[in-house]
Amino acid sequence: MANGVAKMVKEKPVVIFSKSTCCMSHTIKTLLSEFGANATVYELDKVPKGKEVEQGLVRRGCNPAFPVVFIGGEFVGGANEVTSLHLNRSLVPMLKSAGALWL
Repeated sequence: MANGVAKMVKEKPVVIFSKSTCCMSHTIKTLLSEFGANATVYELDKVPKGKEVEQGLVRRGCNPAFPVVFIGGEFVGGANEVTSLHLNRSLVPMLKSAGALWL
């Protein structure tokens, strides 16, 4: 499933792997949405083969904590990393570079 994860993250500018009950995932999805980024979200507790996707993420070296965020096909990290990017004003340029924002 690691190859499936690679394909999933290459297809869209922003991809978030989440669990529907995770408050940090909700916070990051809201933050990105407020910037105007239309993230592709996979709620792994709701999608078929969610456990397999989660295992693929771990094999790629992603922390099993949620959310798991990819921007421009690259692993960014979780809530702490995305928040840090936002606070140091790197998040918006990264989203623009990935084609997730048109501004």
